[in-house]
Amino acid sequence: MSDQTTENLKRTPLYDVHVEHGAKLVPFAGYEMPVQYPMGVKDEHLWTREKAGLFDVSHMGPCFLSLEDGIGGGDEAHAKIAALVETLVPSDIAGLKEGQARLTVLLNEDGGILDDLIITRPIGEAAQGSLYIVVNGAVKDADWALFERSFQGKAVLTRADDRILFALQGPKAVDVMSDFFPGCEDLKFMHHMPFELNGTSCIVSRCGYTGEDGFEVLVKPEAGLPLVKEMLTDERVQPIGLGARDSLRLEAGLCLYGHDMDPTRDPVEADLAWVIQKVRRERADFPGADRILKARAEGPAEKRVGIRPLERAPAREGTMIEVGGEPVGIVTSGGFGPSVDHPVAMGYVRSDLAEPGTKIDLMVRGKARPAEVVSLPFVPHNYKR
Repeated sequence: MSDQTTENLKRTPLYDVHVEHGAKLVPFAGYEMPVQYPMGVKDEHLWTREKAGLFDVSHMGPCFLSLEDGIGGGDEAHAKIAALVETLVPSDIAGLKEGQARLTVLLNEDGGILDDLIITRPIGEAAQGSLYIVVNGAVKDADWALFERSFQGKAVLTRADDRILFALQGPKAVDVMSDFFPGCEDLKFMHHMPFELNGTSCIVSRCGYTGEDGFEVLVKPEAGLPLVKEMLTDERVQPIGLGARDSLRLEAGLCLYGHDMDPTRDPVEADLAWVIQKVRRERADFPGADRILKARAEGPAEKRVGIRPLERAPAREGTMIEVGGEPVGIVTSGGFGPSVDHPVAMGYVRSDLAEPGTKIDLMVRGKARPAEVVSLPFVPHNYKR
């Protein structure tokens, strides 16, 4: 959380809905955001795993990147916009099919991670010179400035963070969503479709950051506000705050930018080497390729792992990891996992200690507490493949 005063905080279009539902609001990424509702973090977490939780993620950075010389032209236009973006990310954007999305990372010149983001190829001939991109809220201004510097005179960035972006997550999400967006149930994980809602165009993506099946919807406030209010009258749906969003993504073994990855870490260390498809590895034409491909071939010095504290005390971010009294790493995310009913954590350890089952000590309040390295995720993913 940040230390900003409420005077200079922004509000999402769903602010009044949060107040109406009794949210506790906190500063987050420059916005007043709900950390929890009267139900409480643990019950919100479990509700999402069992039913459908609605998250306001309008503080994020949805945007559109379009060729400056006009949109259209099918595969040729897509190849052109993809080639631009591939100068900043290590993933195969050119290979995306229409409607397909891909998680990737924005890299600095040394191969360090500036952000993680989702890039989607739109559907339809007229949209083939553009990409739909969602970046993290805390760094969206820096990301967008990088795009504008890098693509000046070649592509135009259109911000969409004045719209409502919400996520509906959980096993009941598909049933709720199909009442409003018939046909969305046919979407596979990491795919999207455009829809019309009360005469307003919107984007429905089958994705999310809880490990559960779910959707994200980008929609203008005039159509999105009544939609969200109506969804919240459904007995299967509850509003969910940042507290449960964090515990859900941690159980799912998903990185949080600025915590589990940052500019000092490359994708191999962060256990995100899978975002680099074979075609990009072969071309080795992305920022920091030498460092990243060397780490992939030889193994990194440190690696992100799952950590299971063996006592009930959670290990929070910044907790030192030791073996035999020697520092060997640090916890980057930690807390209690309501679904597994025990503390969970992630962090970086020396690569020789990254094997699941390795015993380690967590220095919690000056005392060494037993833990072990475990495989991620803590809770299996339930995505629709």
